[in-house]
Amino acid sequence: MKKVLVTGANGQLGKCLQKIAHNYPHVAFDFKNSQDLDITNFSAFAETFKRKAYDYCINCAAFTNVELAESEQEQAFLVNAKAVKNLAKACKENNSTLIHISTDYVFDGTQSQPYSETAQTNPINIYGASKLQGEEYIQEILEKFFIIRTSWLYSEFGHNFFKTIESKLDQETTFSITTEQTGTPTNAIDLAKLILEVISSEEQAYGLYHFSNQGETTWYGFAQAIVKLHPNAVFTVKPTDIYPTKAKRPTYSVLSKEKIIKTFNYQIDSWQESLKKLIKNNN
Repeated sequence: MKKVLVTGANGQLGKCLQKIAHNYPHVAFDFKNSQDLDITNFSAFAETFKRKAYDYCINCAAFTNVELAESEQEQAFLVNAKAVKNLAKACKENNSTLIHISTDYVFDGTQSQPYSETAQTNPINIYGASKLQGEEYIQEILEKFFIIRTSWLYSEFGHNFFKTIESKLDQETTFSITTEQTGTPTNAIDLAKLILEVISSEEQAYGLYHFSNQGETTWYGFAQAIVKLHPNAVFTVKPTDIYPTKAKRPTYSVLSKEKIIKTFNYQIDSWQESLKKLIKNNN
C-alpha cells in the first residue's frame, strides 16, 4: 500500500482529494491542514516525514490570493517558494516522490497558442513569480517529482470564481466580467483524479506537466456558462474590457495538455462538460 501525505488538505484541491480517496483503496492517505502541519516550519515537517516514511507527498498548500500577493510578497514567497524548497529537501532525504501543483501564471500571456511545458516562463505578478521559484527549487533538489501546472481552478469547495457566481444566481443584479483574459477553467475534481492516476500508474515519468480541462474561454464566457446551466437564475453577466486589478494577469494562458495525455494515456473532459457534471452532481 502506498503511503501518501496531502498538505493543504482544507483547500479546494485537498477537499476534492478527500472526496474521491475511497476510490483508491490501495492508497493510505494522511490529510494534513495548515493547523496540523505548517509547511513553513521545516523542522516539524521533516520530523513528520521521518516518522511516517511517505511514498508520496501531494503539496496542495499554497498562497493563492493573486491580489493579496502584491502587497504580501514576503508571505507569498515564504509559502510558494521557501517552504517548497524545504519540502523538496524532506522528500529527498526520505526518498519520497513530490507532486506539486503550480500555475499558468508563470507565463506572461503574450502567446496566441497553448503553452507547452518547454515554453519560456515570464511571470508578470508576484503570485506567478513565487510559484515559479518553487518550481525551480524542486527541479534543483529532486529527481523524483511531478510538477503539475493548472489553471483557473474551481470546485464546490472553498472560495473560487464558480462559487462566487453561484452565490449570486438568485440576485436580480448584473455583474461586469472581463473578456480580456483567455484561459481554461479546471474542475478541481478532475485534477484530483489525474493526480491519483499518476500515483496509481507504474509510469514513473517524472517531470513537469500541464493539466487543465480542454478548450478555452474568457472569464466572461465561464460566468455566462455557469448562469446558463441554471435555468431559474435571475442574475445576469455582461462583458467588459475594463476590470482594474492590482496584479497584472496574462491575457492568454491556455495550457497544452499533449504531454500528459500521451504519457499517461489519459482522457480529459472539455471545461464545458466538466462544468455540467459538477452542477448536475450538486443539484
